[in-house]
Amino acid sequence: MPFAVTLMPAGLALFWAAAAAAASFAWRPGLQRPGLQRVVALAIALSAAEWLRGHVLSGFPWNVLGYALTWPLPLMQSASVFGIYGLTLLTVIIFAAPGVLLSEALEQSGAAPARRRWIPIVAPLGMIGLLFGSGLIRLAGIDPVASPSRRVRIVQPSVPQREKWLPQNQERIFRQHLELSLRNALGKVDGAQGVSLILWPEAAMPFLPLRSPAALEAIGQMLPKGAYLASGALRLVDAVEAEPGGHRDIFNSLMMFGETGELVANYDKIHLVPFGEYLPLQSTLEFIGLEQLSRLRGGFASGVRPRPLLTVPGLPELGPLICYEAIFPATLVQGRERPAAFINVTNDGWFGNTTGPRQHFHQTRVRAVEEGLPILRAANNGISAIIDAKGRVLARADLNEVATIDGEIPAALAPPPYARFGDAIFVFLMGAALLLLAYLDQIHRRVAGLPQS
Repeated sequence: MPFAVTLMPAGLALFWAAAAAAASFAWRPGLQRPGLQRVVALAIALSAAEWLRGHVLSGFPWNVLGYALTWPLPLMQSASVFGIYGLTLLTVIIFAAPGVLLSEALEQSGAAPARRRWIPIVAPLGMIGLLFGSGLIRLAGIDPVASPSRRVRIVQPSVPQREKWLPQNQERIFRQHLELSLRNALGKVDGAQGVSLILWPEAAMPFLPLRSPAALEAIGQMLPKGAYLASGALRLVDAVEAEPGGHRDIFNSLMMFGETGELVANYDKIHLVPFGEYLPLQSTLEFIGLEQLSRLRGGFASGVRPRPLLTVPGLPELGPLICYEAIFPATLVQGRERPAAFINVTNDGWFGNTTGPRQHFHQTRVRAVEEGLPILRAANNGISAIIDAKGRVLARADLNEVATIDGEIPAALAPPPYARFGDAIFVFLMGAALLLLAYLDQIHRRVAGLPQS
């Protein structure tokens, strides 16, 4: 734990340090660069740093700067065009420009600068207003209706983290999930009749369900005819089951079970959490006595890429996401086929009652907007929700609440620009910003009488 909570943040801080160092070339007092040029340089540097932070060494794009422009809901719609990294570039320009440009205007004298004192305030507000207005128009558009409609039930058991992995609690926790699955959102027992899909959180079964015939039988008895259970679970592959020369692997999986308790589809997590599910330089750090937070020797194994879809009769194709896989933009859809919806299972219990679960939930909503696809989210202790393709929360269970959620699987939208082009939009914006920076530099040199570059 000390290494995870010190070395990892320290490593992530290096990205911002590098951005500050790069931007400082335009901010040095002796250069007398105009304010707008300094702001654009800072925006380019921080945007590049945030993109690198989300990709280097598997990446960790938590709370990217662009999220500042994703609340309230109308502003969130801009993610469907620019993506979170494109919004980062706009965020720095919009929020850094007023202070820098106003300070520059006040330092100058004369009537013309006095008239320009409003520009640093009005221009950024105008940009925010444009994003907000276009978001309102998008939200007012007619939403498609899912056909045929499929009813889903999401279970939030809110099992305390300190109790989850104790062997003596395994059966009680499993029974709790079964009982909640048979109760509607009002707490009344209805046997899950009319429900097509029941969704449990990440690692809902703190044991190996595929090696527990009794657990599979109980699942089959719980499920109504034609329904499926999707649940986070652990999957073990022994050396004798692996390919020749293989070794024992354990996966953090999302399994789908049919009405007789049989496994009908499976997804193994591909984006593992550093220090949580695996250690960088695993064998070396284990040799000196360190272990990841899951305390699993050897760490979790990674599943196959590209991420497969979960396909079962009677349900639309679903895109599986386990835990923080939902915070990585432009990576949710990896194959040729586009799912009808995503299911995201997570266990945010180790966060406690902090901003962490709320941040995780918000970032998941932004992914729905970027992709134009709904997300069904089951979190052990919250926040669980049904999120439509515009990021609207249709139903939710709040933090640390024992609850079930009932609702229809929302319809998908046509792929928005970001879903079609991904971070190519961010690259285009960065190119435009670099051209603007070069243009501003030429103007500065001409006014200052410096040699043209």
